[in-house]
Amino acid sequence: MSQITLEAVDLSVKYKHRLLFHIPSLKLCPGDAVYLSGQNGIGKTTLLKVLAGIQRPSSGSLNLARASWLQRLAGFTGQSGVIYMHQSPYLFDGSVIENVAYGLKGKHVCQRKQRQLTMQALRMIGLESLSHEHISVLSGGEKQKVAMARAWAINPSILLMDESCANLDVEAINAQKIMVDDLRDRGASLVLTSHHPNTLTDGCNQQWLLENQRLIHKPKLNIINKDNHAFAS
Repeated sequence: MSQITLEAVDLSVKYKHRLLFHIPSLKLCPGDAVYLSGQNGIGKTTLLKVLAGIQRPSSGSLNLARASWLQRLAGFTGQSGVIYMHQSPYLFDGSVIENVAYGLKGKHVCQRKQRQLTMQALRMIGLESLSHEHISVLSGGEKQKVAMARAWAINPSILLMDESCANLDVEAINAQKIMVDDLRDRGASLVLTSHHPNTLTDGCNQQWLLENQRLIHKPKLNIINKDNHAFAS
């Protein structure tokens, strides 16, 4: 994995005559972990897709080369090293292990190493026993685990997680956190959205708030829950 600094300038998205957001500048450095928050429909998913190269902005520029939208949805992003994980991940017609291994194709990894990485990823996320099951028999939460395993195996420079823990229990979210922390230890950066605070949001060191068509940067993040009666700052 090569470390990447993502920079965007004059980024905006419009739908017909409606401005969804305009962001004069944005920077994501290696090792950053950002919690992207905002009300439903404010544009969080759109922003992540723009950063991933899946969706074109109405104006502005990114400093990353783009792989095809299919490659990004599948978790294979070529030289750009950016992976976008959606709440309903794109998975292929095949087994669990085939879906995880797919992301390693084209990365000049020998078959033996591919299998080692794939099985290690499935073991970390708790799906080793389902490795040869067809993807169609998995629950929504299990499919999200497959997507996380694939992302970890690819070892991206930037991981964009769009409600990727929505259908997961605490144990599975904690497993995701271990894998994300491992990627960050190797220099990856992270941007995630989540409706509810959890161990992943707790581990973020920045917050971006989408509000009133603008992105507000908050360098320090305090995830405050109902137990201590405060708010995210």
